[in-house]
Amino acid sequence: MTSAPRTLIADDQPDVLEALRLLLKSEGYQIEAVNSPTAVLDKLKTQPYDLLLMDLNYTRDTTSGQEGLDLLARIQDIDNTLPVVAMTAWGSVELAVEAMQHGVRDFVLKPWENSRLLRTLREQIEKGRRKRENLRKEREELEDARSVGQALLPKSIPEIPGLEIATTTEAVRTLSGDYFDVLNLGENKLAISIADVIGKGVPAALLMSNVQASVRALAEESPEPGALTRKLNRSVCRNTTPGKFVTFCYCAVDVGARKLTYTNAGHCAPLLVRANGDVKRLEAGGAVLGVFPEWPYEQGEVLLAPGDRLLLYTDGITEASNARDEEFGEERLAQLASALRDRGPQELKNRIQQAIASFTGGRTQDDATLVIVAVL
Repeated sequence: MTSAPRTLIADDQPDVLEALRLLLKSEGYQIEAVNSPTAVLDKLKTQPYDLLLMDLNYTRDTTSGQEGLDLLARIQDIDNTLPVVAMTAWGSVELAVEAMQHGVRDFVLKPWENSRLLRTLREQIEKGRRKRENLRKEREELEDARSVGQALLPKSIPEIPGLEIATTTEAVRTLSGDYFDVLNLGENKLAISIADVIGKGVPAALLMSNVQASVRALAEESPEPGALTRKLNRSVCRNTTPGKFVTFCYCAVDVGARKLTYTNAGHCAPLLVRANGDVKRLEAGGAVLGVFPEWPYEQGEVLLAPGDRLLLYTDGITEASNARDEEFGEERLAQLASALRDRGPQELKNRIQQAIASFTGGRTQDDATLVIVAVL
C-alpha cells in the first residue's frame, strides 16, 4: 500500500478495540476507533477512510447482527465505495450473505487470526483504492465528454430582424445523441440544422461533433441544403462504422425573400404551421446520413408569411410515451402547435413541454430537442 491507510474500527467491546488498535498500528495503519453505530456515521460524514472494520452486534442485541445490517444500509448512503470488513462472534452463512448484500466486502469471525485478518484488510484496501481511482477517472472522462456535448450546442442564437427563435434540448444521460445549430449566414440569411445520432453516450457525441464541424464548414461553401447534405453524407459515410447513422434536417431561411429551402435526411419532418392553422410537413430529402454515400438529396422550398411557426424536433418529442405506452405523436404535436400558433415561440415551446410532461407523467425516456421559429 502506497500510504498509511486510514482505518475506522467499530466495536462495542473495549478490549477488542484495543487489540485491533495495537495490531493495526504496528502494521502502519492510521487508526480511529468508535463504539457505536451513531459514532460510525458521524465519522464517515466528516472525513474519508480507506476501510471500515466493524462489528455487526452492538448494544441492542448480541446475536442477530440486525443492528449492524441497519448500519450498513446507512453507510452505503454516505459512501458506497468504502470497503467494509465485518466481524462478529455469532456468524452464520445467512448473516454473511445478507451482510455482503448490504455492501460488506469480506467477513471475519471472532476470535480472528492475525495474519488472515491483516491479509484481508490489505486486499480490501487495495481493491477499494483501485475502485475509487477508476471512478475518479470515469468522472473526469464524463466531465470531458459533457464539455464535448455542450460544445455541440450554440452558445447563443443569432438575432435576425423578422424572426424569433426558441430552443430547448434535454438529454436522458450525460451525453445526448441530439444536436441542433443556428448559423447566421449574413445578408439576412439564417441556417438551422437538427440531427439525431443512433445510440447514446460518448460514441454518439463524438460522431455528432464531427457532423457539427462539417455542417459549419460546408454552410459557407455550399449554401444550398441539397448540395450541403450530399457532401455531409459522404463525410459521415467515410467516418462512421457500419450500423451507425444520423438523421438530419437542414433549413436555409432567406428572411428578406421570406423563403425557406430545406433538405430532410430521414429526420422527423419539421412542421410549418401557417398563420391560418394549416400544417405542412417538410418531407423533401432522402435517406439518413452514413448509409448510402452517393444518395441524391431532394431539396424543398416554401414561402413564409408573418404569423407562421416552424417546428424542428427530434423523436424524443413525438415518441415520448405515457404509462400505457401510447406515444405523444406528431398529430398531437401538430394540433397543439396549430391551436397555439398565435403565441410567441418561447411560450409555445413552454406549452409543448408542459403538455408532454403531463402526457408522460414527467417521465423522460429519450433525448428530446425542439426548435421553434416564428416569422414576424
